[in-house]
Amino acid sequence: MGYKLDFEEADRIFDALRDEFEIWAPKRFVGKGRYSDTDIIRYDQVHTAGEIEFHEKSDFPAKEVLTPITETLFYFTEDEYRASKETKKKLLIFMRPCDVHAKYHQEKIYLQNGDFADSYYQRMSEKVKVVLMECGEGWDTCFCSSMGTNRTEDYAAAVREDQGTLLIQVKDEALESYFRDCASASFAPSFVENNQLQVSIPEIPDQEVLTELKSHSMWDEFNKRCVSCGACTLACSTCTCFTASDIIYQENTSAGERKRTSASCQIKGFTDMAGGIVFRDSAGERMRYKVLHKFHDYKARFHDFHMCVGCGRCISRCPELISIAATVEKMAAAVDEITAKRSAEGGR
Repeated sequence: MGYKLDFEEADRIFDALRDEFEIWAPKRFVGKGRYSDTDIIRYDQVHTAGEIEFHEKSDFPAKEVLTPITETLFYFTEDEYRASKETKKKLLIFMRPCDVHAKYHQEKIYLQNGDFADSYYQRMSEKVKVVLMECGEGWDTCFCSSMGTNRTEDYAAAVREDQGTLLIQVKDEALESYFRDCASASFAPSFVENNQLQVSIPEIPDQEVLTELKSHSMWDEFNKRCVSCGACTLACSTCTCFTASDIIYQENTSAGERKRTSASCQIKGFTDMAGGIVFRDSAGERMRYKVLHKFHDYKARFHDFHMCVGCGRCISRCPELISIAATVEKMAAAVDEITAKRSAEGGR
């Protein structure tokens, strides 16, 4: 069913929904950007429709609702432990299509990676209903159409904001009752068909090409450009790396809590091991690992899609203006160079 309502009607529905749901959406924080007098848009709980940023892409992804940057896993004493409490309510999350696809990839990592399922992610994921936010034409750093993540039908409801009016499509029968007094309207979300930014993903044909690509000189430029700050992975909608640490209470050193905190493969020291072993010591090596993981390794492992969803947040957040799209194009050129060289050598 489709409905048309103004913000005042939407706020009354939000009030009713909050008895059952926490409502999460991209929200503008004025003056909280990384430069003076700039804003930042990130996910937060909202209480009114006017708090939601409909017309700009969020700087940080929807994954922060399910996997916060830092979260307590459990509390412990010397002889017992107790899991942290989760919200009792369901989660109604406003998402772009790319973030819906990113949730699929996170579920692969947290819930379908071998025989282990991450109970902390699972208990949150099971509560989610998605409100799809229409993108229209997308933004200049988006390349979702190249990644096949520009469309989705996996949502409970969809919304378009137009000059203070909301058009709503409700697919989930459990939500229909909240809109029974609203005016009917015909609405179905439209999707981006072609982005301004297009990316050609190279197919790496075999292990020999992959091995040569890993030692290609293209990665060396990042030793000078990348500052290893990790901003790209923190803004990434599919990165899942974290570290765990125990916090011991000063009042009782036999008690404390274990936290996990988002981490980054791009930060120096992430792969350090006992005995002084370091797997990826240079910025170029770390960039190579990230890019190949997003555009080869994940698909090779799960046999479905590349891990990147083309949201472009990493491009927007990089202080050195490194573009993942341009990097992938350089990787495609390197693969062509390697395969052409092999063909020439094979023809001699």
